[in-house]
Amino acid sequence: MKKYLLSATFFFCVFVSFAQTSDSAVIRKIYSEILVNGNAYEWLRQLSVNVGGRLSGSQEAEKAVQVTEIMMRNTGADSVWLQEVWVPHWVRGLKESGKIIDAKKKAQDVPICALGGSVATPAEGITATVIEVHNFDELMKLGKEKIQGKIVFYNHPFDETFITTFEAYGEAAEYRWSGPSEAARYGAIATICRSMTNAQDDFPHTGSMGYNDSLPKIPCAAISTNGADLLSRVLRADAGTQFFMKLNCEKLDSVLSHNVIGEIRGTEHPEEIIVVGGHLDSWDTGKGAHDDGAGVVQSIEILRTLKALGIKPKRTIRAVAFMNEENGNRGGRKYAEIADNKKEKHVAAIESDAGGFTPYGFGMEMPDEKRMLVKSWAPLFRPYLVWNFEDSHGGTDIGPLRDRMKVPLFGLEVDSQRYFDYHHAASDTFDKVNKRELHLGAAAMAAMAYLLSVHGL
Repeated sequence: MKKYLLSATFFFCVFVSFAQTSDSAVIRKIYSEILVNGNAYEWLRQLSVNVGGRLSGSQEAEKAVQVTEIMMRNTGADSVWLQEVWVPHWVRGLKESGKIIDAKKKAQDVPICALGGSVATPAEGITATVIEVHNFDELMKLGKEKIQGKIVFYNHPFDETFITTFEAYGEAAEYRWSGPSEAARYGAIATICRSMTNAQDDFPHTGSMGYNDSLPKIPCAAISTNGADLLSRVLRADAGTQFFMKLNCEKLDSVLSHNVIGEIRGTEHPEEIIVVGGHLDSWDTGKGAHDDGAGVVQSIEILRTLKALGIKPKRTIRAVAFMNEENGNRGGRKYAEIADNKKEKHVAAIESDAGGFTPYGFGMEMPDEKRMLVKSWAPLFRPYLVWNFEDSHGGTDIGPLRDRMKVPLFGLEVDSQRYFDYHHAASDTFDKVNKRELHLGAAAMAAMAYLLSVHGL
């Protein structure tokens, strides 16, 4: 028996070694093809320069749907189609205005922008005394007596001790999301929130906020980090400092939009589907290059590369450009709903939504046995400096697949140190994306999709 077990172990090891050698050769071809002939960078130029910011419900978002459908068809994908999804339609309106007004009635303009979903100010704007707080505990201690009728200024900087910038973002973003309603609880008439960024600059960073329907809905804006520091200094010198803000935003009726989907059908298990994707919509303040035009074009690049190399995946690989991640995630939820209703079998889903920076690993949301299988593939990625398989984040668009169908999720991990310099700001433009870094991310995703198509999960 012992001899038999040793022989079986030997042959298993030989088989695994042979399989990894074969996989290694294919992955080398994938990387070479994308780094030499990849088209993702030029596709990103079309999305972020020719189309621009693509807020759900806008004309630009619909143009992006048309452009992305053409991109997918040009890959030679076996099937390309549009999937209907109703999306929110919030519009920013005319450019916002913000001014610090000191004790001498001297006004200084500072850069602000409405948070996504905010109500407008009255047509004449709002002018009121400012109360600065750094957290919700300070807000609660001040109470209604000191906040009633004033503008609350949430000055909560990123915690620079976090090495991963997404941790700093997660810790700070609650003041953007629930800050307006928490301030309204104590009688505030508006809020200003320090931008969610490490950068010191004059770009206000927008992003979604959510109202508590049981409380008054008050206007809310982001202020640039330079503007926030200036406001804080002026307040220290004069606690009676006022702020003027004028927002012109409006919420309209939901409109019909689309997820854009393309796939290469599997040769042996076509019913088993591997999703690769990013979100097509972006905030209107910038051009949506890193967030998340990068993830969309990387996913389309996977289809192009497999067709160009003549690689026929055993399982179906489906690229999805999701609509409406930024202010509702309706595209992700609609995709999962339809997949669930059709009883589709999804093996895994991979998302890129951390910018087009240098990739270094994959976050994984899945049971331990599946995680261990994927980690056994790690040696195949190390030659390409992709080494981290320890984190646990998948992605917002693919999250509903996990929730409804228990689909294992992968999130492309990249060097995010510069991501929040551009996130949700006017600085998120095509020139901020490095072609080689973008294509390396596409190659890492393509390699993972290929392995999943061959070995399953």
